[in-house]
Amino acid sequence: MADERSADGLVISEDAQHPANLICELCRKFYTLGWVTGTGGGTSIREDDNIFLAPSGVQKELMQPHNIFVMSYSTRSYIRLPPALKPSQCTPLFLAAFDRGAGCCIHTHSQWAVLVTLLIERDQGKEACFEINNIEQIKGIPRGQGKEGNLGYFDTLRIPIIENTAQEEDLTESLEAAMDRYPDSYAVLVRRHGIYVWGDTVHKAKTQAESLDYLFELAINMEKLGLSWKA
Repeated sequence: MADERSADGLVISEDAQHPANLICELCRKFYTLGWVTGTGGGTSIREDDNIFLAPSGVQKELMQPHNIFVMSYSTRSYIRLPPALKPSQCTPLFLAAFDRGAGCCIHTHSQWAVLVTLLIERDQGKEACFEINNIEQIKGIPRGQGKEGNLGYFDTLRIPIIENTAQEEDLTESLEAAMDRYPDSYAVLVRRHGIYVWGDTVHKAKTQAESLDYLFELAINMEKLGLSWKA
């Protein structure tokens, strides 16, 4: 464990692009979208061997850099523990994304994400995934890990859905299984809960989270009008 001064130095910076500052800024923006209300949701960024994590139980719109946890990716041990705060239960799920090359992972409690999981369960069953095509915003999603470029208008975007558990950390096994089953996906929906989205960089993860939420909202509204979101 680093001494107190050097540990604080891991999260205090005037650089707006520093991970601790970015996490706070992202969470404030996500709060305005209704994605992280009531302390729910979270964001984590990996920079080299350091993993920066939003804490549990903190109002996301009020979060400050000194609230951020820092973990060593190689040892899986914390190198900065803010006093009186608890690590996020999302941590093992964030690690699953980092193990697959992600640079940032975002977890939201978006109502559109929750609703689309329920709609698919009702109409297609629990084994079905979210599928959509012939919608322009699909272009905001990459083709898959190690593949060049993003999906096109005529491509089909598929996002797996897993069942919720009483404790967030207990989602890890099913999330990893969904990642293995859908290796080109950059997101996993959690029924009645929300979504995990990851990307190679912070910018890409944010773009994908926004694009997916747009598509979920659009799908719900298309359903209301009796329109199919899959050609």
